[in-house]
Amino acid sequence: MAAASETSGLPQMRLRPMTEADLAAVVAIERSVYPFPWTEGIFADCLRVGYHCTVLELDYVLVGYGIVASGAGEAHLLNVCVREEFRNRRCGRALLIGLIGQAASAGAGVIFLEVRPANTTAIRLYEVMGFQQSGLRAGYYQAASGREDALVMRRAITP
Repeated sequence: MAAASETSGLPQMRLRPMTEADLAAVVAIERSVYPFPWTEGIFADCLRVGYHCTVLELDYVLVGYGIVASGAGEAHLLNVCVREEFRNRRCGRALLIGLIGQAASAGAGVIFLEVRPANTTAIRLYEVMGFQQSGLRAGYYQAASGREDALVMRRAITP
C-alpha cells in the first residue's frame, strides 16, 4: 500500500497516437511556439497519409506532439514540439524516445531531423539522445528576414 500512495502524486506521462480530435490543441501549441507554424491542414494531411503522429499527455493534458515519416529503412522527424511551460521536465526526451521507437518498429535504421542553429536547447537534447550533425540545408526555414539555414542531424537506430 505504501508504494501506491508514494507514487499517486506523481504526474502521469503518456504517449498515444494523435487523432483528429487533437488537432485544435496541437495547432494551438504550434502557433504558440513557432513564428511560422504548420496549419491544421498540414497536421490533418500527416494523419491522413499515415505518418506516425503522436501526442504526449501529462496528467491528461496534451503538452507535446511529434510526427515521423518512415520508409525505405529511414525515418524523418518532421515536427516535434513541447509546450513552453512543460519544457525541462523530461517531456521532450520522453517524446523523442517514443518517436525513435516508432521509427524502429517501422524498420528504420536511421532517423534524420532538421533544426534551426539558434535552437540550442533542442540541439543539446538531440545530442544527448544520440543525434549528430550530418549536414546543412541552406535557406531551409522561413524567417522574418527571409530564409534561415537548418542543421541536419542523424541518429542510427539499433534494434
